[in-house]
Amino acid sequence: MTESQIEQYSLDILANLGWQILHGPDIGPDGAMAERELRQVVLPGRLYNALVRLNPHIPEPALNEATRRLTQISKPSLIENNHEFHQLLVAGVPVQYRTSSGEVKHDIVRVVDFTSPKNNDFAAVNQLTVLQGDYNRRPDIVLFVNGLPLVVIELKNAADTKADLVAAYQQIQTYKREISDLFRFNELCVTSDGLEAEMGTITSPLERMMPWKTIDGEKEVGNVPMLEVLLRGTCTPERLLDMVQNFIVFERGDGDKLIKKVAAYHQYWVVNKALDRTLAASSERGDQRAGVVWHTQGSGKSLSMVFYTGKLMKSRDLHNPTIVVVTDRNDLDGQLFGTFSACRELLGEDPKQADSRSELRKLLQRQAGGIVFTTIQKFSPEDEEDSLPVLTDRRNVIVMADEAHRSQ
Repeated sequence: MTESQIEQYSLDILANLGWQILHGPDIGPDGAMAERELRQVVLPGRLYNALVRLNPHIPEPALNEATRRLTQISKPSLIENNHEFHQLLVAGVPVQYRTSSGEVKHDIVRVVDFTSPKNNDFAAVNQLTVLQGDYNRRPDIVLFVNGLPLVVIELKNAADTKADLVAAYQQIQTYKREISDLFRFNELCVTSDGLEAEMGTITSPLERMMPWKTIDGEKEVGNVPMLEVLLRGTCTPERLLDMVQNFIVFERGDGDKLIKKVAAYHQYWVVNKALDRTLAASSERGDQRAGVVWHTQGSGKSLSMVFYTGKLMKSRDLHNPTIVVVTDRNDLDGQLFGTFSACRELLGEDPKQADSRSELRKLLQRQAGGIVFTTIQKFSPEDEEDSLPVLTDRRNVIVMADEAHRSQ
């Protein structure tokens, strides 16, 4: 297939998934359905209409302020801009306004409806011309949610030996330098040569761009191009919003450098399956056993635990659960605690580390919420006790044991 045929193939898949397909020139300033100037990377009408639709109780001046905050973030670097945008996208934009009675009211403007994806606007635009400074660039496909460009897809022709996944990745790096405004809003970058396909974030090095190997999480798909598997596996409206809300974290790397990470396919599927099993196990008729997850070394077990905890904390069915993370070594406890602490934005609160048996008991006395780290050795009686007392009788305390095969 030629590159244009690969592009059309991708658009056909996206249309089947529920995306409105738009041709870039048609929505440009001279197009039949003009929506933007060439220097605009946001579709302003769609963004404003979405804010009105999702926040009918908030007055127009506050919605205008929310739009300004979303689209005019000014940080020293691209990744810092992207980080702040991601926070506003997921948590909403704080605003204040006066009511008709003169009262000053503080509120949150929702940018996306993560609960009901159908309440959002999904548009896939091909050949979107973007002007920035002296540069004129045209990414192959950009996916807009409520007018915000969340996904960039760069395609190459597999028949061209010089136009492979590496070339597609390098093209995105060029876009990041030359039309960086587009990537302030980016959540995912996708590269493909029509057969193979990989996904990552704006900070992913080439070796961390990852394939997506299953559409439904049950089995790997044979005889289907990996581009189709990736698009069908990640770009349904429901799944894309799930990934944006629950499977992206920002961590500080070497030299305090900010790194953006997204779940790999095995992390995404295992976390959602673990959540389902946990809900069943913690129900009135559940047996309290959620199950066992196995990871190969180096496959991201710690982040899977973070993503799982994040979804548990947000679950309405669990009614603000308490999460207890148990290890059998102090060094492992410290490492995991550090990973979770770095991801507190996703978790919604700071994890706590129990330094003693008495502190563990105190932390478990709370009636709701909390992420508690401890070693298994702290679940032993005090010197004056013959047996360990009941630490809590709540049904929504979830115990996660790391290296469970070894001592637990």
